[in-house]
Amino acid sequence: MDMHDDVQLYERLRAKDQAAMEMIYDKYSRLLFSFAYKVVHSSDAAEEVVQEVLIKLWKGNGVYSPDKGKFSTWLLSITRNTAIDYLRRQKKHTDEVIHQEVEHADTQPGTEELVEWKQQSERVREAMRVLKDEQRLIIDLFYFKGYSQKMIAEQVDLPIGTVKGRIRLALNHLKQELYEERRDW
Repeated sequence: MDMHDDVQLYERLRAKDQAAMEMIYDKYSRLLFSFAYKVVHSSDAAEEVVQEVLIKLWKGNGVYSPDKGKFSTWLLSITRNTAIDYLRRQKKHTDEVIHQEVEHADTQPGTEELVEWKQQSERVREAMRVLKDEQRLIIDLFYFKGYSQKMIAEQVDLPIGTVKGRIRLALNHLKQELYEERRDW
């Protein structure tokens, strides 16, 4: 199938043609699964993400436009966003569970550990301020938003080697900044 066939399939899908949905599933489910897996690092979670993407397709959430690129690229974009949303929901759920456990803890060390974690988190945020804007953006995309180096290169329009170099430089700056801060204690 070429791009024209994908456009026809998509149009049939919008008309609620179940056979078109099955054809899209057969053609793209493995690609979407492997892409989602790279973001969520779990087979069960990747399957959940793919199902969510297919439900979005069926419900008509988002509109594909052939003049903006390939159908597969659009699907991967939806998959990436859905996977990141999945991770955010999991993090929120985990944070809520941790917060509840801390509230119900009988011992002080749990609260002390939480305070220490928060202080360390604030130190890392503070240390990131020494980074150049482009390094801070790349670190944010890579570590906090789960983007691959290739995705970052495409988003910021830089060669992948440059992205890798900026990540390495930024990490060195952060390491040095955090080490200097510890010596000041």
